[in-house]
Order: sequence, then structure tokens, then C-alpha cells
Amino acid sequence: MATKRPSEMSTETNGNKKGKEVRVWMDGCFDIVHFGHANALRQGKRMGDKLFVGVHSDEEITMHKGPPVFNQEERYRMVRAIKWVDEVIESAPYVTTLDTMDEYNIDFCVHGDDITTTADGQDTYQMVKDAGRYKECRRTQGVSTSDIVGRMLLVTKCHHHKGDNSSLDKHQTGEISSTAAGFNGSDSFSPWTGVSQFLPTTQKIIQFSEGREPNPGDTIVYCAGAFDLFHVGHLDFLEQAAKLGNFLIVGLHTDQVVNRYKGANFPIMNLHERTLSILACKYVDEVVIGAPYTVTKDLMEHFKVDVVVHGKTPIMDDVEGNDPYECPRSLGKFQQIESDNDMTTQVIIDRIIENRLLYEKRNKEKAQKENKIYESLQKQNQEA
Repeated sequence: MATKRPSEMSTETNGNKKGKEVRVWMDGCFDIVHFGHANALRQGKRMGDKLFVGVHSDEEITMHKGPPVFNQEERYRMVRAIKWVDEVIESAPYVTTLDTMDEYNIDFCVHGDDITTTADGQDTYQMVKDAGRYKECRRTQGVSTSDIVGRMLLVTKCHHHKGDNSSLDKHQTGEISSTAAGFNGSDSFSPWTGVSQFLPTTQKIIQFSEGREPNPGDTIVYCAGAFDLFHVGHLDFLEQAAKLGNFLIVGLHTDQVVNRYKGANFPIMNLHERTLSILACKYVDEVVIGAPYTVTKDLMEHFKVDVVVHGKTPIMDDVEGNDPYECPRSLGKFQQIESDNDMTTQVIIDRIIENRLLYEKRNKEKAQKENKIYESLQKQNQEA
């Protein structure tokens, strides 16, 4: 029987070590859940003892922002799988109210240092700010849902080449991708979500990691893949894989390897981004960054792997035309598992393409509203 993972137990107390429990509220759309969302939730959790996360309904998001890519049930499940989340509140109101916070005995609300607005351009957190029950965390630079949607629409590979644009043309550099927040010009450029690239650091990986090793006698499970645009299909697969043992290791293939077997501009998210997305999942204990495509005997012995798993999707031969899972098959340590979920990265892209005009309109309006607020804040700072 599998033992409980640390991420499934109560985490360290970061609020008052004596006295009452400090309850923190964070809310949002959490559409195309990425490591930026996870990093905000990690910071929020560190400000208290228990983290409550409100997720808006499809109806609320459509009213204030435009149609979401994922439906509410998918978004609820994705947020529940982030290891710093204690409780998810479904259909949370788009405007954070004191009544909502009081209903769950919340001490204060936390949000990133950007601005979220309603359909009429009002700050959705003004009420809790005025009541002195608001704190800020730092948003993760270089990633946003708008940027990720832009990558899918623009069909570039610039996110594979962070920091090296020498061999890329204009359609594969930041000159084009930096406008992804609006897709069609500087009037759509968000001052908060489109101004920088994500720069990976060892500190960020440490913050996302559990930092534990398997215990003697643990059954170690290994799986590998792209895990691009981490979604509910991946989530269901990893949940099933984790049930086969006590310690789950996920191998992430390099961008070049993923591009070989998927083609086009895959992966949509580069290796460093995919690493943090996987580390934030409560079912995952360790990540091998840039794992080899072929699962060798040396790899299995190095990590003391007991079970190697793969989904029911087709397995492409390695560059030499061999089965990459030949070794674990011959050792009787290979299993294919069914996640019972037909979600794929391609399905997400199809949703984006099908609703391209709606998303372009949504992101352009969002950026324009944010620009107005940003300009107002800049003016206030200059006058102060």
C-alpha cells in the first residue's frame, strides 16, 4: 500500500506558530494552469497556515474577461492538484468580497502585483484593499495565459531558444512573440504580462521541489514524456502512475526530442517551464530534467526504478529505430496504464484555433484596460 506523500500532508506552518490558524484566500480564473499560477499559490501558502483558492465559473469569466479555454470542472481539478492548495472553492465570485472572505473565516486575500479588472475596468480587489485585508505576492515574470495562447496562435519556436535568437528569423524571436498578449500590435501590449521572458534559476527549482528522497523499501515508479501545457489528461495519468508505488519520478524530454516526435512548434512550453509545472503537481516526487528518450538499464539502476509506466498513446522508436522501452519490457517492469481521459495538448490547441477571434478580442481588451490602470498608477506615483 502506497504511503502518503508529503505534499498530501499538512505543510509547514508559515503563519502564527501559536494561536489561531491563519487562513489565506487567493482566487482567479486559472485557465491553462501554468507554473506562474503555481508560484503565486506557493507564495500565498507561505503567508499563512491554510490556503483557500477560489476558482471562477465559466459564466463569470465569460462576462468579465471572455471565454475560458478550459471549462470550470477542468480548472477546479487542476487547481486541486497543485501541492500548496488546501481547499478549492468552486464558482467563486469574480469580484472578491468581504462576505466571501468572512464565510470561510479568511484573514486576508493575496494576489500578484498586477491588476485584475472587471468588465467595466474596476479593480476586482478594491473592496478587500480598502478593508486592509489584502497582501501582494510577486507575479512570475515571463509567463501568462495570454502569452501561452499567443505561442499556439503564432506557431513559433522562440520559446525553445530562450536567450539565443541569433539563428532565428523575426517570426521566431521576441519581436513577434512579445506581442502575444494581444497578437496584433502595441495597443494590445499588457504592461504586466508581456514585458519579459522567463529566466529559470536554481532557486526557483528548489522552491518548487519537495527535496525528499525515497525511503528504504519504497516502490519507485518512473514515467517520461513531454508533459507539455500540463493539463487534466496528464493529471489523471500521473495520479494513476502514483498509485503503483510510493515515489513517482517524472522524466522530461528536451525540447529537441519532443520536437522530433511531435513536430510543428512543439513543445509549446520549453523544458524549464515544463519542469516547474510538473514539480507543482502533488503526485510528483522528483523530476529528471532532460531525461533520455530511451529508458536504459543504467537509468533504471541509477534511480532504483521498480516500475516504468507509459500511457496508451503510440510510442515512437528512438533515432536508431529501436523500442525506447525495450529494457523495462525485458525486465518485466513495464506497464501501460489508461488515464480514462482523452485530453491532449493538440485538443487544447484545437480549442484555441477554433476560437481564435474571440481570444484575440479578449486579450486585446484586457491589455487595453490594464494599460489605462497602469498609466493612472504611474501618474499617481509621479505626483506623489
